[in-house]
Amino acid sequence: RAATDTSDVPAGPGEANVRRDQRGTRVGALASRRVNPGPSDPPRPPSVDVLARSMADSGVPHPLLVTLARRLIADRRWEDAATAARTLRREMLTPVINASGVLLHTNLGRAPLAATTGDEGYLNLELDLASGRRGSRQRAVGSLAAAACGAEAALVVNNNAAAVLLVLAALATGREVLVARSESVEIGGAFRVPEVMEQSGATLRDVGTTNRTRLADYAAATGAATALALKIHPSNYRIDGFTEETSIAELATLPVPVVADIGSGLLDATCPWLPGGPPAWLASEPAARQSLAAGAALVTFSGDKLLGGPQAGIIAGRGDLVARCARHPLARALRPGGLVLAALQETLLAYLRREAVTAVPFWAMVARPLDALCARAEVIASEVPTATPTEMLGLPGAGSLPGVTIPSYGISLPGDRLDALRAGEPPIIARVRDGRTLLDLRTVDPTADPIVAAALIRVTRG
Repeated sequence: RAATDTSDVPAGPGEANVRRDQRGTRVGALASRRVNPGPSDPPRPPSVDVLARSMADSGVPHPLLVTLARRLIADRRWEDAATAARTLRREMLTPVINASGVLLHTNLGRAPLAATTGDEGYLNLELDLASGRRGSRQRAVGSLAAAACGAEAALVVNNNAAAVLLVLAALATGREVLVARSESVEIGGAFRVPEVMEQSGATLRDVGTTNRTRLADYAAATGAATALALKIHPSNYRIDGFTEETSIAELATLPVPVVADIGSGLLDATCPWLPGGPPAWLASEPAARQSLAAGAALVTFSGDKLLGGPQAGIIAGRGDLVARCARHPLARALRPGGLVLAALQETLLAYLRREAVTAVPFWAMVARPLDALCARAEVIASEVPTATPTEMLGLPGAGSLPGVTIPSYGISLPGDRLDALRAGEPPIIARVRDGRTLLDLRTVDPTADPIVAAALIRVTRG
């Protein structure tokens, strides 16, 4: 028998719950307290399964809820289960409304993406439909990218940093690359030109001074060991005052290929897809078509900035140099998947069809007239007592066009409402300035205006 078997111990009067083990020890009181806890006893935790099932309406998969339930029970925080489950759900990717006025918000995925594959299922990613043999995932999208910026050929990788790395590794390993000191920059996320150069196997050769670099400086540095002249657009900062830089047309007179890292992905400086032509704030932004026309052998740029597509890096220019990049072993490691290529294809087709102003959300935001934004702000403000239609200044964002602002219009509320707006469904991202919460409508799709109005009513009512 077990040590606590008390079948041969009669219960005395008033001791129905008291039992003795074979040594005569009283154990009933403790057992009774476990079954019927008293006021001073800690609350008994629920089972893991019961707690996990209580959070089922959060939308979090059950296996994750089981793990969360175990952690909450271990920390004796099971009463916080609903909040913890909601927090876990909001840590996953979820749609948000961008009312910050930053068109290319890095924390929100940069360019908003509308392009999709159209149909669910398989893609002829590496299948030549004409022959039935294996094809190239780069052929279709690469040809579209080349056509869109006036290049002989193009190659797509997973971001612009990868594009620069691949070009240097394929064309300059073991040799020197000329870079102006003013362009040896660090981009967000610790992308530093000297370190990328080192990883590629090329050697950085500084040219000129921090504020002034002339063609003569490049010419003096060019020798038998020189592989390339790399011109980098310092997209996230600018130098003003006593400055001088060497243009692509001037660099093209050197006896080495010129690679222009234009970064932000403007395809054509004339913006033929915009009815009114390029906006004034784009005046100093380098573009792929014009850079190639000026003499650059290759250009590299991002897909998710001014191009308005998915995150990608594009290498475009001379066919022989693009082919050398495509043959390099890094090209396979840096290639994008089918979803990215399909989305980029739709984005490029919109440009070639001259439909970018409507089909590419970034350019749709750019093209919204100021009076239309004002009218939307007045409608929303009429529904929210404390809201005021307000003139604002938006930003291109994503490290593009430093110091440039875009006239806009939106809603102003007294106080800091950022936390309350982010806590809604869907979350709304705004900004605070001078003690007021600002919601810029240039970055809000007009179809979301009723959601914004309802959220403002909710937060102003507490």
